[in-house]
Amino acid sequence: MTNCTDCTQRTQRMLARHALALATSAFLLSLLGGCMQRTLSITSEPAGATVYLNDTEVGRTPLETGFTYYGTYDVLVRKDGYEPLRTKADAIAPIYEHPPLDLAAHAMPWGVKKTIEWNFALTPLPATPEEKKAAEKALFERAASIRQKLETK
Repeated sequence: MTNCTDCTQRTQRMLARHALALATSAFLLSLLGGCMQRTLSITSEPAGATVYLNDTEVGRTPLETGFTYYGTYDVLVRKDGYEPLRTKADAIAPIYEHPPLDLAAHAMPWGVKKTIEWNFALTPLPATPEEKKAAEKALFERAASIRQKLETK
């Protein structure tokens, strides 16, 4: 017949072995964790425009480029024969990129891929003197309209 002390010691040793096995499994799973792949997919109309993100050239459209952080980017899109387009574009983080879910997403052994798509439409430059004059007139009219809206506020 065994006494209670022996049973208690065996139970404690068994629990310690299980805890060690669980800790070892968790450590090994963390080593198998996949990676987060963040990609910007940028297109333009027409294709072949040069794209700059935060004043750094990233290539010609259509293109895919990796990125490190979510947030607002300064974007410049240029192509000969078209007006340069300077704008801001947002890379919005998905829910699994916010704490504490981001820890689980980084630990997934299969990895997680997020692609953000941006499309930019370029405006052709006026070709003839008449088109240039009409474009200037439209620009001045837009400026006057904006000025009038600001003055009425």
